[in-house]
Amino acid sequence: MSERDDPETIGRRVQQLRAERGLTQRQLAEPAYTPAYISTLEAGRVRASDDALRHIAGRLGVAFEELAVGRSPHLATDLRLRLTEAQRTLATGEAKEAAVQYAALLTEAEAQGLPAEQAAALLGLGECALETGDLVEAREYFERAEEVTAREPLPVRVPALRGRAVAHYLAGELRYAVYLLESALDELNRGGLHDPDALLLLYASIIGPYMDMGAHARAAQAAEFALALAPQVEDPALLARMHRSVARTLLAEGRVAEADASLAKAAELYRQLQLRTELANCHWMRGYVYAQDGELDRAEEELREALAMLSATRAALYSSQVAVELADVLHRRGKSAQAAELLEGVLGDLSSERGAVHSAAAHRLLGIIAEDARDTDAAEEHYVRALSLLERAGAAGDLADLCRLLGDLLRRTGRVEAALDAYRTGLGHRTAPGTTTLGPAPAQPPL
Repeated sequence: MSERDDPETIGRRVQQLRAERGLTQRQLAEPAYTPAYISTLEAGRVRASDDALRHIAGRLGVAFEELAVGRSPHLATDLRLRLTEAQRTLATGEAKEAAVQYAALLTEAEAQGLPAEQAAALLGLGECALETGDLVEAREYFERAEEVTAREPLPVRVPALRGRAVAHYLAGELRYAVYLLESALDELNRGGLHDPDALLLLYASIIGPYMDMGAHARAAQAAEFALALAPQVEDPALLARMHRSVARTLLAEGRVAEADASLAKAAELYRQLQLRTELANCHWMRGYVYAQDGELDRAEEELREALAMLSATRAALYSSQVAVELADVLHRRGKSAQAAELLEGVLGDLSSERGAVHSAAAHRLLGIIAEDARDTDAAEEHYVRALSLLERAGAAGDLADLCRLLGDLLRRTGRVEAALDAYRTGLGHRTAPGTTTLGPAPAQPPL
């Protein structure tokens, strides 16, 4: 047991408990130890072994933990039970209520000196903050969880590290998010720390940043690894998250039926678990699949369902991101006025520090709508703002497409040199997606 009070504190505790029970040092010591050893221990001059403390605890009629750290083991058990209740509250979409529960539990865990429970509460607070879109706060909670678990093996630290990476990703810091996730994957794989849950969590989380950076080959590889690891993982919530992430890469490869099947599996798992926000995200990705396959009516239905569910659970940032994709479908269905109204309504929730890629997507679509309405000035303004957001995020694939749109607009308005500059910028990003920002791919897991 790594957590333990100092020898003097334990010595005083043993002496007090022995006196309360009316035992002599000989009675406490026998048959395994000597009275002299008990005397030395009570004086704080020796650090007792776990075996010695278990013997003494048994003679005193107390739990080992109570003797070693001065508290009843029931406290930790009760705290873990209430942590599970908070986790369920979060899983059903009540992020703000869950945050109140986690905050109270964190205070208790700190007061009782329970690092594992502190870390669990901090992770929960971080997940709540991700859900409500408070990305700076989320990152701080995950960083604190990493500090609390700093001496633990990497698999124990992975959930906090992954949470911090997701916070950076949602803030538009794609390259740094990839760096964090790839570094952890390398350390796990090269160090022989084959923990299926930790590996699956990392591979599922890195697919999104890879796709947004245009590194489709790496996203596909991460998806394959995640699918290969899935049979070794028992956590259905983790499996559902993996299926949802993998669907995106299957779609990029043109495997639409497989993508939809993967999302259907995720949806069923989330229904079983009643994880409303994740289930909403699943409807979101199904809408994305249908939109890419040209089934716009089904896409609109799925995205509206996702938006309603996320709005009901007050997941502000995710709601804004879904709204952007719904607006794209509405525009493609000829409902541009509805699309523009939806986009204008969510832009206040998005920024370069909070949902940069989707903020850029909103400006890109508003630019296209403005072009359709022959308002070239407004279109150019939206394209330029989107370009700035994507450059900061390092979203190579989206940058290339946006440069083409901007170049076409500039060419049509007679600014040929400026158009050529935009095209060259776009070609630079299209030449080798992801290779300018990513180092060697992570080592392959020992499947």
